[in-house]
Amino acid sequence: MYMQSRTRVNVIADAEPVKVPESDVPKELKRGSICLPNLPESEVVRHFTKLASMNFGVDNGPYPLGSCTMKYNPKYADRIASLPSFGELHPYQDGSTVQGILEAMYDAEKKLASIAGMDSVTLQPSAGAHGEFTALLIVKKYHEKNKEERDEVIIPDSAHGTNPASAAMAGFKVIDIPSGADGSVSIEALKAAVSKRTAAFMLTNPNTLGIFDRNIKEIAKIIHNAGALMYYDGANLNAIMGITTPGDMDFDIVHFNVHKTFAAPHGGGGPGSGPVGVKKELAKFLPSPVIKKTKNGYVMKDNGKDSIGKVRAFYGNVNVVLRGYAYILRMGSEGLKDATVRAVLNSNYLKESIKKVYDVPYGDLKKHEFVASASRLKKEKGIRAMDIAKRMIDHGIHPPTVYFPMLVDEALMFEPTEDCSKEDLDRIAEVLITIANEDPKTVIGAPYNSSVSRVDETKAAKDSVFSVRYSKKKRQ
Repeated sequence: MYMQSRTRVNVIADAEPVKVPESDVPKELKRGSICLPNLPESEVVRHFTKLASMNFGVDNGPYPLGSCTMKYNPKYADRIASLPSFGELHPYQDGSTVQGILEAMYDAEKKLASIAGMDSVTLQPSAGAHGEFTALLIVKKYHEKNKEERDEVIIPDSAHGTNPASAAMAGFKVIDIPSGADGSVSIEALKAAVSKRTAAFMLTNPNTLGIFDRNIKEIAKIIHNAGALMYYDGANLNAIMGITTPGDMDFDIVHFNVHKTFAAPHGGGGPGSGPVGVKKELAKFLPSPVIKKTKNGYVMKDNGKDSIGKVRAFYGNVNVVLRGYAYILRMGSEGLKDATVRAVLNSNYLKESIKKVYDVPYGDLKKHEFVASASRLKKEKGIRAMDIAKRMIDHGIHPPTVYFPMLVDEALMFEPTEDCSKEDLDRIAEVLITIANEDPKTVIGAPYNSSVSRVDETKAAKDSVFSVRYSKKKRQ
């Protein structure tokens, strides 16, 4: 087998290269003179080692990126997910030879269901937004099964941007409603928006302002009386985990963000996981296959004619789920609750530390995150939220989310998570207050210590060119 493989490679290597006529290559794709430098290996290694050290992540320091929940990823979870007994399995192996991973996945589903107050869970969706889309396909199938034509999804203005996108992708018309004066759902606006066309109401509670909606039971009653479903965006589950559940709030369906709640790696273009949990009346619509426990072991089987079908190859990004599962097992119910308590405490401590300099609209007590405003600094000194974020880089602190949610002027959205120590929080507050008192010209010109200074954000959004061309004459 090895010799055959080697021979095959040699044949390819010895083959004549395919020559494409220069006239057939579009002008914008033609490569110019690249002028490669002639350097010793040691300098090349030093260059790329230096570049690697400039990357910032949760292993480097505080990462208070609001809404995205950049939690520390414990190394034990990586080790467990990388065990050969998990990492070297083949997806086409017979079920009898992979009972260990099937048991782990089955138990992960049960524990996620318990954490969210749901009855059944699928691990298939490969990201949070994919979980939203999967859940909305279930919503659609549910109403079709009941022979009801419902094509509208109601979403508040404090929702995550993926909510309306997922609803639109699933074929629904998005109905936006404004928040009330306290930042929570406007009951009057909700009542006015609900109709016989309403399929679901999408909400995360607490919302992106860090506010827990005290009217959640009334909201659920309004939606259910209209024949629609309550959908819980699990992005902020880290704020209620172990304290309450979406099920207790009368939600029918929920998606999880494994990276936001259970400390799996976040984003970066790699695999994610967005499991979906449902109440028992929706379980028959979950994607196939489903894992079942029988007297002879664990099996994967079709979920029946009402299933929405597969939404992901095989059974999703299992290794990402394993990382979250390891975290859940290690923490236990008390540990998960403690993580929530610490996340809420850290958020409010940081808020109190900076509120004399930065306004924090919409109420006082927050949950896991809060949104400050730089509007006062903008008015008095011309310093915008973006200026503050860029200047934080020079001080060695990763910036928060800016300009979201849009109902707060010059928004700075902080989520320190349970990972931040008191020293971290004090340092973040110190930097924010220092920036507010710096010369405005210094702040507006930041950053000074990064590899790249400010980019033209408007142009970057409109003209997304991610390559750099070099020539002997100039660098573009």
